[in-house]
Amino acid sequence: MSGLRVVPAWRQGHDRLYVCLTDGRSVAWYDRESSRVNLLSDDLRGDVLEALGPFLTGPVTVGPPPVPTPAELARLSLHPDDDLAPNRPGEALQIALDRDPGPPHRLRPDPRRRALTAEQAVGDALEALEGAGWHTLHSIPLPGGDRIHHLVIGPGGLFAVHTLYARKQRVLVADPMVSLGRRDPRPLLRGVRSYADRAAYALTAEVHPVLALTDPADLKVTVPLRDVRVLRDTDLSGLARLGGLLKPADVEALHAVARDRGTWGRV
Repeated sequence: MSGLRVVPAWRQGHDRLYVCLTDGRSVAWYDRESSRVNLLSDDLRGDVLEALGPFLTGPVTVGPPPVPTPAELARLSLHPDDDLAPNRPGEALQIALDRDPGPPHRLRPDPRRRALTAEQAVGDALEALEGAGWHTLHSIPLPGGDRIHHLVIGPGGLFAVHTLYARKQRVLVADPMVSLGRRDPRPLLRGVRSYADRAAYALTAEVHPVLALTDPADLKVTVPLRDVRVLRDTDLSGLARLGGLLKPADVEALHAVARDRGTWGRV
C-alpha cells in the first residue's frame, strides 16, 4: 500500500509519530518513549512498519493499542468543565486579574500580581518533575473561596503546596508564625496544614503540607518543624528524590480522582 504519511505530534504528554492515510485518518502511531507501534488495523502491519522504518531505533513492540486503565477511563469520562488538569499555575488569580485588572496607576503594586508571579514560579518548578513520574494540579478550588495552590502527586506521596511571594526579603519561621521582611508575623503554617488536611479528607490519603517561598533573601527556621516543609522554590526539585511510597498505578489513580472538580465539593 502506498501513500502512507508519517506525522510527528505531541499528544497526552507523549512524543509520537502518527501514520496516516492520504485523507488524514490515522492507522497507527509509534510511541518513542515506550518503543511501541500501536496498530489500528493489523492488515496494514507491513505497510506501517515500512513507513516507520527510517524512524525506528532498536527493537519495538507491535500490536493493538493497550486497553485503557481505570484511571485513564475516569479521565476520559470527565466533562471539560470538571477537569482541573488544564488549570494553569495561578489560574484563579489570572482570571480575577483579567476580569478586574484594577486602576492603571497605583501607589503600590497590586498584591494579586505578586501572588500570581509566585504561583507561576512554583508551578513551573513542580511541573519540571513530570518526567520523574509526578503530576501537579494547580489552583484547586475549595468551598468557601479557598484554594490549594498546587497539589503534587508522585512516587514520594502527595503534597499540598502553598506559595508565598518573598522576593529579596528575609523570612523567619517560628511555627506556626511566619515573618516576611518587616511585616508582622502571621500564623501561615496553620493555613498550610489546613489545606493539606482538607486534601487528605477529599482523597482519603495522607497529604503533606508544604510552604514554598519564591526567591527569599534569607530563610531562617527557629525550631524543627512538625509535619510541614518550608522550601525555597529552587529546592522543590528535591521532591523528585522521594520515592518508594506510591506505585505508578496508585499515582495515576489518585491523579484521576484529584483532577475531578467534584472531588473537592465537600471539604
